Amino acid sequence: MTQLVPVLSFAHQLLRQAVQPGDVAVDATMGNGHDTLVLAQCVGENGKVYAFDVQEQALQKTRRRLQAAGLDDQVELICQGHQYMNEHVRQALSAVIFNLGYLPGGNKALTTQRDTTLAAITQGLGLLKPHGLLLLVIYPGHEAGRIEQEAIEALLSGLDQQYFRVLRYQLTNQGSSPPYLLAIEKQFLV
Repeated sequence: MTQLVPVLSFAHQLLRQAVQPGDVAVDATMGNGHDTLVLAQCVGENGKVYAFDVQEQALQKTRRRLQAAGLDDQVELICQGHQYMNEHVRQALSAVIFNLGYLPGGNKALTTQRDTTLAAITQGLGLLKPHGLLLLVIYPGHEAGRIEQEAIEALLSGLDQQYFRVLRYQLTNQGSSPPYLLAIEKQFLV
């Protein structure tokens, strides 16, 4: 029986398909470490995950989550914004995931921002290997999220379809401004 899955579960399904043992991936917004953990499971002991967040609280929670799973050796936790991705990542990536908005359980006034997110998306697309995925879980239900959403959609709508495919996954009959996923697959090296 086929069933529709929540947005984040679908994003994790896509990651598990795109990322293989030995690959390199980025969690651009580590938050509480759920996406980082999925990526660490996918890359295995010979792969590498770079995880970014500006809040020390996010690093601490993620570190504990990874240590509990025995998966902290293959992950580099970086206490910097995702717009500095190019300063830390030199390898071709199988996947990049952004779970935008604010840290669940944290200060809701600290959110991802349009300009830094656009810079990080551009860097991530440049680092993707052919058939790599860049995933964006977008939360337009708050003002900063709505501003970010509009800018991201404008950027992605301008991507050349010869080089990138963009998928939108959203449950449209949910409450006001439900989260949704934008998945970008890189077709060829640009």
